[in-house]
Amino acid sequence: MDNKVQLIAYADRFGDGTLASLTHLLRTRFRGVYRGVHILPFFTPYDGADAGFDPIDHTQVDPRLGTWDDVTELSRTHDVMVDTIVNHMSWRSSQFQDVMAHGQASPHHDMFLTMSTVFPDGASESDLAGIYRPRPGLPFTQYTWAGRTRLVWTTFTPQQVDIDTDSPGGWAYILSILDRLAASHVRYIRLDAVGYGAKQAGTSCFMIPKTFELIGRIKQEGARRGLETLIEVHSYYKKQVEIASKVDRVYDFALPPLLLHSLYTGDLAALDHWIRVRPQNAVTVLDTHDGIGVIDIGSDQLNRNLKGLVSDQAVDSLVRTIHERTMGQSAEATGGAASNLDLYQVNSTYYSALGCDDQAYLAARAVQFFLPGVPQVYYVGAMAGVNDMDLLRQTGNGRDINRHRYSAQEVDENLQRPVVRALNALCRLRNGLDAFDGAFSSEMTDAGLLLEWRGETSRARLVFAPARARDGQGPVPLATLGWEDAQGRHCCEDLLAGLEYQG
Repeated sequence: MDNKVQLIAYADRFGDGTLASLTHLLRTRFRGVYRGVHILPFFTPYDGADAGFDPIDHTQVDPRLGTWDDVTELSRTHDVMVDTIVNHMSWRSSQFQDVMAHGQASPHHDMFLTMSTVFPDGASESDLAGIYRPRPGLPFTQYTWAGRTRLVWTTFTPQQVDIDTDSPGGWAYILSILDRLAASHVRYIRLDAVGYGAKQAGTSCFMIPKTFELIGRIKQEGARRGLETLIEVHSYYKKQVEIASKVDRVYDFALPPLLLHSLYTGDLAALDHWIRVRPQNAVTVLDTHDGIGVIDIGSDQLNRNLKGLVSDQAVDSLVRTIHERTMGQSAEATGGAASNLDLYQVNSTYYSALGCDDQAYLAARAVQFFLPGVPQVYYVGAMAGVNDMDLLRQTGNGRDINRHRYSAQEVDENLQRPVVRALNALCRLRNGLDAFDGAFSSEMTDAGLLLEWRGETSRARLVFAPARARDGQGPVPLATLGWEDAQGRHCCEDLLAGLEYQG
């Protein structure tokens, strides 16, 4: 994966609502800022029960957004990442509708999981209680197949029916997706919800050995088609390290809550420890289309004796502080307060979670960009966006607080804000210095956490010091940045006061 900053965006929510307009934005307003783009689901339909993550047809572009030719055109100038939704598809898909109509006579009968697929001899109470699920209740929904009521496996919503990845039909379906993406010159695939993609009786059905076998099979088939694989899993931090050793790339989901913890408390110990043990083959994020994960830094959800990067009390305090900094907005969008798929995530924009503090936001981005890995910036974060309470109240979906629809005009207006201009300059700096392809080091100093890179023709250093800034001893910046490039240019200043880098 190219070691440059990437954007994460919905084609319909960033620009004028098409793949072509997203391409135009990236080539004009964000030229040199984002070298790659993860396009969130644009399949038929992009606006289903879960904003495109419940495809009726994963191999078809929703015609309201464009065609596969538009994806190919974008790939000429940007590395393109696309989701491969491994665990489920829409109940409205032609395959599932055929099963509902014809039951076992359908040629697609083996594609979908029922309770009896995994538990042919029945399941005990302990069997069912041991299944890990991101929301309360059992992962089954009643559907009628040719007049017979079946308990269909639905890990997320009742509209998202789980695929039997062990079946010939289920595996052929996954391969058809990989074939379609490779044909359109996609470079990277993100395996969505793959942690739930393999089920086995007597287990949690989440990140079990069988899951790693599935990931390995998909990774191998992807590589044959020139596709690099990114794994999306929220879990205990030591499991993340284990997962990273077996895949191409894994998200660093511990970083976003750890940075908030450091900025809220001034405590750098947990962040410093994570930097020393975290996987190097990571994709770093602060925000995504989902919420801000918190289980990634707490104790193991399946074994509370396994301690987290911070205490569970600190996680609880973190959540309370997010709610306070957002003036209660995140509380309206999180957990049982709205229609949420994942109860372990706090729904808020990252900028709002920091109280819309420009300095704190840029300091967090600077740390993200200075850690080993490939940085991704969510489109709302690219605009330093605030919580969209109007959209939340319109849809009742907690995640929509962080899914604002930016017109091209709104994008242009936000590009004039100092915080957005500084973020774009920070992206260009990250893309332009060969230091970030060189040697990385970190250490705790009296001044704060020092992150440093040294390349063949440039070097860069960042001092992250939330504790000093909290002491109230004058205008101490949260972070200071310095660099030297091949032309001898250098800078050392607070990030908002005048960061300019054209690259």
